[in-house]
Amino acid sequence: MNRPAMPRYNMTRSLLRALPLAAAALLAGCGPQGGSALEIEPPLEGAAIGGDFTLVGKDGQAVSWSDFNGQWRIVYFGYTFCPDVCPVDAAAIGQGLSAFEKAHPDLGKQVTPIFITVDPERDTPEVVGEFAANFHPRMVGLTGTQDVIDATAKKFVVYHEKGEPSEGGGYLVNHTNQTVLFDPEGEPVALLPTDMGGPAVAEELAKWVK
Repeated sequence: MNRPAMPRYNMTRSLLRALPLAAAALLAGCGPQGGSALEIEPPLEGAAIGGDFTLVGKDGQAVSWSDFNGQWRIVYFGYTFCPDVCPVDAAAIGQGLSAFEKAHPDLGKQVTPIFITVDPERDTPEVVGEFAANFHPRMVGLTGTQDVIDATAKKFVVYHEKGEPSEGGGYLVNHTNQTVLFDPEGEPVALLPTDMGGPAVAEELAKWVK
């Protein structure tokens, strides 16, 4: 699946304002380290990203946003039939969190990665749960009805649109592939650079998770 151009033009103003700040923060991380994370304003602070939801986990039980209260959260929207982008991003999340856990065991266990499907038609609880667990043993895979997924994606500023079916009956889903870190209160903190691989994700986690 090629990265679609449309998602970038369908983000809400809040995320568009936040992205330059996130990019600036990433660039700043390449220079000399002067100061702790507490002295740096989170790039997504105050952005209207996230909100309550109730979806379905791998065991068919309801899972709500509030169930993760007290945990740092890594949230990614994708789908299990994605041929390239989603598996690469999910692998970066898993590898980055694993590296962070190794370096900071006590802090690492306070971070929960969450994979929410944008393709509930094919991604049953079992399918999305198994997919998520392939990338990290604690990665939570969530699905739900199309209406609930649509409403949840809107709260998290995620564009998604089902593509035209192929001759074989399959289809792709165009979607925004951002990875957002939320604090224990469920507030957005920063974008995680999954496009740069696991080490970059681990470095960004170490910047904020204290």
